[in-house]
Amino acid sequence: MTSHDKSSCSRQTRYNLVQVKGTWTRQAEPGQLAAGRLSQAKIVETQSDRGVSWTVVSPVVFTYRVVQCRDLLDPRNDTLLWGHVGDQGLASASSRPANVRRFVVVDETVHRLYGAQVTRYFESRGVVHKLLPLPTTEENKSLELVSRILEEVHRFGIDRRSEPIIAIGGGVCLDVVGLAASLYRRRTPYIRVPTTLLSYVDASVGAKTGVNFAGGKNKLGSYVPPVATFLDRAFFQTLPPRQISNGLAEMLKMALMKHRGLFELLESDGGKLLDTKLQSDQTTNTSQQDGGGGGGAAASVRMAIETMLEELAPNLWEDDLDRLVDFGHLVSPELEMRVLPALLHGEAVSVDMSFMVYVARQKGLLSAEEKRRIVQCMLGLQLPVWHRECTLALVREALGERLRHSAGSARMPLPTGLGRAEIFHDAIEDNVLAQAFQNWTDELSSAGNK
Repeated sequence: MTSHDKSSCSRQTRYNLVQVKGTWTRQAEPGQLAAGRLSQAKIVETQSDRGVSWTVVSPVVFTYRVVQCRDLLDPRNDTLLWGHVGDQGLASASSRPANVRRFVVVDETVHRLYGAQVTRYFESRGVVHKLLPLPTTEENKSLELVSRILEEVHRFGIDRRSEPIIAIGGGVCLDVVGLAASLYRRRTPYIRVPTTLLSYVDASVGAKTGVNFAGGKNKLGSYVPPVATFLDRAFFQTLPPRQISNGLAEMLKMALMKHRGLFELLESDGGKLLDTKLQSDQTTNTSQQDGGGGGGAAASVRMAIETMLEELAPNLWEDDLDRLVDFGHLVSPELEMRVLPALLHGEAVSVDMSFMVYVARQKGLLSAEEKRRIVQCMLGLQLPVWHRECTLALVREALGERLRHSAGSARMPLPTGLGRAEIFHDAIEDNVLAQAFQNWTDELSSAGNK
């Protein structure tokens, strides 16, 4: 009997799973289900001449909240303690436990600026708490930092279901704490409180956690979203201008990929957003196109977050490697790690985006005027548009690595207009790449390094 004949003798049975009085049992489909709790999971049993196998189909569903708020550290504001349970839980004082405990990891710099406020918040509400300040920089983004958090969490002792770990800081802090929470007792809920613009519009609203490993950026990590992210623009007031520019790079990424209205707002009012550190909602651009909802800091970050969530929510675990949000992240990981700490993450992304705009122009996807407007917008946001360490050899190496790790397809998001993009699966022809690089260097190298 051939292997084909053997497979034709196999028989499959699909089973539902029903829980009755605490016990789960299989019930074959189709059939009358017993009264009880029906699981979304299925078990498919296959019998053949080779034996029996079972295939488990178990959907994993995560629900998490992204909440914009004001005065997060005001003791009268319940959000930091109860915002993760939803509006109904936030309003219901009777359902809250009497003895509240919170473990908080805070970036060292943020602790110097806001540590006293965080302490007053918890003390005024009678919350048993532990604040752990850590140097959460890109250079320290490692498993050692994760281990230190886990040791402190273990000493403090938390209920792994009702006492979420809180992370307050930039993207590195949020990533490291997220990974630690995903490991502690296999998954402990955690809350993200971003304090930089970059983490506000990027790291805090997705599911990825991670640390650097073997010289590579975020080589170790998991896909476990927080139970909630709390966004308060007031933290930006203490950021240096360079950190505001750093975050504006990720906002520009989403604008170039899918929101012309956001691009035009950054183009016309980016300087004002930078100067005011996104504290003012008054800008000259009051365009309503593309659902922008008017100009201003609130509108700009809302557009950036909504477009990001649109791309992340259907593909939270990156099962589909065709991702518009990877624009600016083709060459930048290699560049960022090579020059660390000379470039911030958003600055490396900006250099990458700038070069890819020249690639798009060389491929005939952008007009000369569109290319000019994009570069001028970057410069207006005080972002780097060229870097001497971003050599053609590095570009080729980075794109080769992407090809190897993307199931044999280049999967390159490139702009095809202002606020429009497509994903291209064919590798860029080397002559196109080389000519784009030459044009990029000739025209922008005089801009120097940031």
